[in-house]
Amino acid sequence: MMAPLALSWPRPLLERALAPLGARLEIVSATDSTNTELMRRARAGDAAPTLLLAETQTAGRGRLGRRWQGADRAGGALTFSLGVPLALGDWSGLSLAVGLALAESLHPRIGLKWPNDLWWQGRKLAGILIETATGAPATAVARHAVIGIGLNVAPLPGEGLRTPPAWLQEIDPQLSAPAALARVLPALADALANFAQTGFAPWAARFNTRDALANAPVVLSGGTQGTACGVNARGALRVQTAQGLREVSSAEVSVRPNLMAA
Repeated sequence: MMAPLALSWPRPLLERALAPLGARLEIVSATDSTNTELMRRARAGDAAPTLLLAETQTAGRGRLGRRWQGADRAGGALTFSLGVPLALGDWSGLSLAVGLALAESLHPRIGLKWPNDLWWQGRKLAGILIETATGAPATAVARHAVIGIGLNVAPLPGEGLRTPPAWLQEIDPQLSAPAALARVLPALADALANFAQTGFAPWAARFNTRDALANAPVVLSGGTQGTACGVNARGALRVQTAQGLREVSSAEVSVRPNLMAA
């Protein structure tokens, strides 16, 4: 039997925000990972558009399989996944558009770190994980995407982390996890609908105004050093290196600020 919810969620408002996507709303007290659960369903043939929100996640994960800190206590983080079919000719830059929608709906000074993090004052505030379900029912024009969001809400310890975390209540002490979702979900739904029509190009200039890596020395996962120079119209990170301008587009490439050179 599922445990009762610990928080009060504004269901009617959330359902209205999801209506343009035709997505159902599911809120559970706990799961291992909302992304993992929606991927399991899609591979089993259930690819119905769904927002799955868990007050706690026992195995919440981010990009490259990293564990999401703070997801194991109700209200400590806002963690949800949105599974939708997206008819996209080009998926490049989707995580950047999602991040921009979240940042713009929360605060004008939240930065974006390529390819999928929200930053506040040099620290990670939120992360985005986008996966596609290869076993899901698909057509030539649509694939099933699972878009996972992890947003720190309450204070978090920074022990053992290379960069201490940021949390939303630093920015606005009144924002709870339910209030944060009510604020970001309409913008997220609009972003997905618009991105499906336009791709990333119309978003590039707006992303670059919030680019946390702009003009910063960076190190790529292969050890190449350079200076970040914003993103191009397809969302690739532009890095000026000793060998010339390099455009990094792979989501599996890790980019970090070069603190030794800063």
